[in-house]
Amino acid sequence: MARITVPVQLRWSDMDAYAHVNNVEMLRLLEEARIEVFWRHPEGPDGTVPDGARPTAVLDAGPGALTSTLVARQEIQYVRPLPYRRAPVVIELWLGHLGGASLDVCYEVRDAPTTVEGSVVFAVATTTIVLVDTATGAPRRLTADERAVWSPYLEAPVVIRRRA
Repeated sequence: MARITVPVQLRWSDMDAYAHVNNVEMLRLLEEARIEVFWRHPEGPDGTVPDGARPTAVLDAGPGALTSTLVARQEIQYVRPLPYRRAPVVIELWLGHLGGASLDVCYEVRDAPTTVEGSVVFAVATTTIVLVDTATGAPRRLTADERAVWSPYLEAPVVIRRRA
């Protein structure tokens, strides 16, 4: 079981009138972590990739990229309110499914572990991303290289609680 951990700093503007991170802002935090994990860092002037680039970051997100991505579905379960604080939240990401032209990105938003019991979970979520050929606008299949890089991060998907 391999997960990717991304610390994400909260912004003062993420907080709403109820003194916790707004539901819309929570989805933006997930987006920030997803971009960090799957999109390539811009190369430096000498063609090198900056330190801290993730091995899973294989999608080109720059202008003129051959592939774009579309969010086909998002589902989130808020477990407890996330109050504003200066310490970053930790977002763990993994893949719940690799399809033909899509992937399900799973998330757990939590505190950094501070005790033997673990950490406080604020939300769990899943985003279905579809890879799209920018020139045609049609979905494109995952490449063998993408599958090879992402397969180690494949595990059981997030379970979202449903009403009875």
